[in-house]
Amino acid sequence: SESFLLPIVAHMMRNGVTASSFKEQQEPECIIVAPTRELINQIFLEARKFVYGTCIKPVVIYGGTQTGHSIRQIMQGCNILCATPGRLLDIIGKEKIGLCNVKYLVLDEADRMLDMGFGLDMKQLISYPSMPPKDKRQTLMFSATFPDEVQRLAGEFLKTDYLFIVVGHVGGACSDVQQNILQVPQYSKRDKLVEILQSIGHERTMVFVDKKKKADYIAAFLCQEKIPATSIHGDREQREREVALQDFRSGKFPVLVATSVAARGLDIENVQHVINFDLPPTIEDYVHRIGRTGRCGNTGKAVSFFDNNLDGHLARSLVKVLSDAQQEVPVWLEETAFGFQGERVFRSANTQKVSLEANSKSWHLELFLSIEVCLAVYLQSTATETVLSVTVSLILAVHLQSAQYF
Repeated sequence: SESFLLPIVAHMMRNGVTASSFKEQQEPECIIVAPTRELINQIFLEARKFVYGTCIKPVVIYGGTQTGHSIRQIMQGCNILCATPGRLLDIIGKEKIGLCNVKYLVLDEADRMLDMGFGLDMKQLISYPSMPPKDKRQTLMFSATFPDEVQRLAGEFLKTDYLFIVVGHVGGACSDVQQNILQVPQYSKRDKLVEILQSIGHERTMVFVDKKKKADYIAAFLCQEKIPATSIHGDREQREREVALQDFRSGKFPVLVATSVAARGLDIENVQHVINFDLPPTIEDYVHRIGRTGRCGNTGKAVSFFDNNLDGHLARSLVKVLSDAQQEVPVWLEETAFGFQGERVFRSANTQKVSLEANSKSWHLELFLSIEVCLAVYLQSTATETVLSVTVSLILAVHLQSAQYF
C-alpha cells in the first residue's frame, strides 16, 4: 500500500484538500477499493499513519458493520476513502459520497477487482455521471498477478497511454519462499498436517482450505491435537474475523486456518509457514497464498498438498512457477504435468539436473524432441521394411543422445 499511499498523500499535500465536516455530501479526492474487509482496513491503518498531523482525513467503510456507522464516519470529513465495493456503491447510492472531485482511483488486487467477482461493481463505479472520465483522473491498479485477459479489461479504466510496470515476473512467486509440493491423497491430509505442525513447533503458520466449514473443522481438529488454532472465512461475523486475525498476529493462536479471504494483500509479521491443505482452483490464487510468507526480504516456507485426482489441472502451472523461482521441481510433478496434457518428455535418470538447467538447455531438448517427432511420423508412413528398420534405429539413437546430453 505504501507504493500508492505515499505519492498520493504527497500530491494532496502539495495541491491542497477541501474536506469539511459541515458538508452533507463528502467529495473525497482519492478512492481506494480492495476486495476484502481485512485488506481495506489494513490500507486505511497505513494511510492514517502517513497523514498523521496533517489536514488530510482518511475513512474506511466495509460490509459487516452498520451502514449508519459508515455514514457517520464519512460525515466527519473525508479526503481518502478506503472501501470494499458493496459498501462503497451503497453509500454512493445514498448520496453521502460525491465523485466529482475524485483525482485518484486505486484498485488494489486489481485482477480480482476486474475479473473475479467485482467487475460489474467497478464498471458501475466508473459509469456514474459524476465520476471524472479516465483522462481527467489518475487510475492506479496493483496486483501480484495480472493475466493477459485482465490487462485487456483494465483498458476500460485507464488512459490510452497508461504505463505498465513489472517488478520481477508477472504472476511469479517470490524466490524468498521455499516451495514444497507433496503428494498427499485426500484421506491422509489431516495426519500430514498434524505431522508438519508438530515438527515446526509454535512458528506462525497459515493453513489454507477450500471451504468455509472446513476451516472451522480443521481449526477445531488441531485444537484437539493440542495445536492452538483459529479460523477466518467469509461466513464468520466481522467481529469474529477481527478477533481471529488479532489472536493470530499476537501469537495467542500460532495457526490460522483460512479460506482465500485471507489470501490477498494481508501483511502479517513473522508468518514463517504457509500450508495449502487444499490447493486453490487457479495458479494466481496459489501465488497470492504463498505470498503471505517471505515478505519484506524475509524468507519463508510454503508446503502444498497435491492430490492427483483433484489438482491435476494445476500441475503444469506449478512446474512453471517452481522453475521461474529457481526451485526444485519434483520428478512426479513433472510427470503428472506432461501426462495430464497428454504429452511425453524423454528424460534421463538425473531429472533434478534437468529441472535446474531447464532454462539454459530447453532449446536443446526441443530440438531433440522435434527430431523424434519427425522420425516417428515418418515411421507411420508406407515405407519399406528396410527403411522402417533404419528409422527405428535413428529414433533410438536420438533418444539415447538426448538422454546422454541431459
